[in-house]
Amino acid sequence: MTAQNISRFWEWGRKIICVGRNYADHAKELKNAIPTEPILFLKPPSAYVREGSSILVPRYSNNLHHEVELGVVIGKGGTAIPESAAMEHVAGYVLCLDMTARDVQDVCKSKGLPWTRAKAFNTSCPVSEFIPKERIPDPGNVTLWLKVNDQLRQNGCTSQMIFSIPYLISYISEFITLEEGDLILTGTPKGVSAVQEHDQLQAGIQDVVTMSFRVDRQEK
Repeated sequence: MTAQNISRFWEWGRKIICVGRNYADHAKELKNAIPTEPILFLKPPSAYVREGSSILVPRYSNNLHHEVELGVVIGKGGTAIPESAAMEHVAGYVLCLDMTARDVQDVCKSKGLPWTRAKAFNTSCPVSEFIPKERIPDPGNVTLWLKVNDQLRQNGCTSQMIFSIPYLISYISEFITLEEGDLILTGTPKGVSAVQEHDQLQAGIQDVVTMSFRVDRQEK
């Protein structure tokens, strides 16, 4: 794939691999145990939504939460990638939101069921413009922020991640072959909270990129 194509990875990338509870303070705010190994779940490519379109609250949810995250775009595929070589497989980054139907997730967790309905719905993965790798020389030390209606809700640094990006790439690729165009969501810092219909969300990576989305409700 050319650089031009990778910059529109959301049009052809085959999978979105998400990491849960990768910031200790976020795990604590939801009263979850701090993980000793990565917690993973998947979103389909139909979850992508871009600026100019709205985030849609699913019909079956009344408690949609925002989670701002650094996304890692894979530029070279591989299986069982050594941690020492992991960054060679990165093409760049995006700012992402992992929109979560928290009420649905809570029910799933209480029943020991997968989180798919809470995490994988259409528009559950808003993404920014593609950020070339060289624009973020140290992805382990960037500040992520999110505002709802101009009120700051999340502000955290990727240095607070429990599992580093090279570790995640190596860990995931042990059992899921990574392919060009895949996206890895690396977890969210503390401060997640509910959004309502007509809210305006603004998010950014400090000094790198910003994006904004409106929240609407899925039509019944």
